[in-house]
Amino acid sequence: MDSIINIYKIGHGPSSSHTMGPHKAAEKFAARAPQAESYRVTLYGSLAATGKGHLTDVTIAEAMQPKKVEIVWKPEVVPAFHTNGMLYEALDAKGEVFDTWMVYSIGGGSIAEEGGRLDEADIYPHTTMKEIRRYVEEEGIPFWQYVERFESHELLDHLTKVWEQMQATIQEGLNNDRVIPGVLHLRSQARQYFIRASSYKPSLQSRSLVMSYALATSEQNARGGVIVTAPTCGSAGVLPAVLYHLKVNHGFHDNDIIKALATAGIFGNVIKHNASIAGAEVGCQGEVGSACVMAAVAATQLFGGTPKQIECSAEMAMENNLGLTCDPVCGLVQIPCIERNAMAALRALDVNLYALLGDGRRMVSFDKVVETMKLTGKDLPSLYKETSMGGLAKVLNKYSD
Repeated sequence: MDSIINIYKIGHGPSSSHTMGPHKAAEKFAARAPQAESYRVTLYGSLAATGKGHLTDVTIAEAMQPKKVEIVWKPEVVPAFHTNGMLYEALDAKGEVFDTWMVYSIGGGSIAEEGGRLDEADIYPHTTMKEIRRYVEEEGIPFWQYVERFESHELLDHLTKVWEQMQATIQEGLNNDRVIPGVLHLRSQARQYFIRASSYKPSLQSRSLVMSYALATSEQNARGGVIVTAPTCGSAGVLPAVLYHLKVNHGFHDNDIIKALATAGIFGNVIKHNASIAGAEVGCQGEVGSACVMAAVAATQLFGGTPKQIECSAEMAMENNLGLTCDPVCGLVQIPCIERNAMAALRALDVNLYALLGDGRRMVSFDKVVETMKLTGKDLPSLYKETSMGGLAKVLNKYSD
């Protein structure tokens, strides 16, 4: 498995697969063919279906400026390797193609050729949670220390920056009450939720604040603000909301939270390696479901859970997100994405409580539920995998006609 540094990417929203990935690919191709007079980029599958709402064309043009870029949209063509296919072509002064590159945005801001992922390397000797938990139990170490053993010395600095950015994004979102850009003219909710929470009794206030934190990050992401993929842009609000809540309202120290980020990262890595974190490939269960897993295990570790209890919380978090569709209205990362982040943050805390009340024994292992998620994602029709052709996207578009 790859470094968890690639789970946590700091960058601009609104989409890791439709914004960050294409931007990275565009930069690479522009550097590879700088002598081009212009470029042509053909987008396939989900990238073409929802690319305009996700600003895919905008981010590609920015990455390849000042050269002219022609964008060709082919949503009806779905490449066999991955739905988020991109064909980059370099054109000379006569308009003839002299270099081409087929590349795929596979989720979380990562890109791949058909031979494998780019800029990623296997650093972990284990690929399943069964193997990892056996190792940590035999060694008598927590999950975060397992991560520390196999990662480079850059990890601590990276996670520190990640946590700083997560907090900054929440604070920015709580103070930004402007309408979110896009044809939906969606009102910001985070600040109002935060303010209204003060009128509730402590138990309800706590849950209301968690929602406000998740909304703050998700709304910033929808604006194209700076966020941290955790593990994607569309699900970036879940983990920060839970961790910020545990710091501000439960007094957990930053050092403990950074260790929790390490544990959350390795669980996200197992999902990414054995299934997918791309909504275009497996639906929103791969995005919000994975984020819910990461938030649940972080909370369970912080509250003193054993490795079994931590894995138990991960399994329940994904199990209760199985089959979640990805049907963004108008191709925007707004409805239902923003609200789902808030609900997933609350679910992560509920799952944490459930796991800590038990002894961690479960009939369904985390590896098995990840396998199930992958199979479920393959069975989902393409209408429900980030194409805006089914579900809420279809119904709301019908009523808006």
